[in-house]
Amino acid sequence: AFDKTILKDGSLAVGFFQRGFVHMQLEMYEEALSDYQMAFSHLRKNPFIDYKQLGLRHILHAWEVLYSTAAAQTRLQQWDEARATLDEAVVWRPEGRTAILNLALERVQDRLFLEPMQVPLGEFFRPRKKEVEQLESKDFLGKPKVISSIIPNDEYIGFEPLRPQKQGFYEPSAEALR
Repeated sequence: AFDKTILKDGSLAVGFFQRGFVHMQLEMYEEALSDYQMAFSHLRKNPFIDYKQLGLRHILHAWEVLYSTAAAQTRLQQWDEARATLDEAVVWRPEGRTAILNLALERVQDRLFLEPMQVPLGEFFRPRKKEVEQLESKDFLGKPKVISSIIPNDEYIGFEPLRPQKQGFYEPSAEALR
């Protein structure tokens, strides 16, 4: 499902983030690392993306993505890279809230694995009802019709209702016969 989602929207950072978590659960650590790196790149140097407008009650923070990237790096025994990633996560973390990252740095120094972060359980994309109703296309204009006159003397251009027929109007003019 995440593969299909990412195919439809290749810049959906939270899609890469969630697929990375699934890859971690499946012990596909290189794929998880790639997904987390893609999620971070799709944040486009923003500290967070709020997905509430799209129907997901979650804010994806850059430091969470970096923390999960470090978790994948620890599983791949890339301890120095994990430490560098956590140092970068400290820069993205709001002031005064670095306790979890300090603990993670200690775990990496002791060569212990980190558990990745995830979107809270039970949170799903639930678009608003009025947005879902607009998904089906509606034909407001109807089928187009091309109307042209086969009357040789008719020089009218435009749209109008049918006109009453006039005697002699339907005969070609002298100029048309030449």
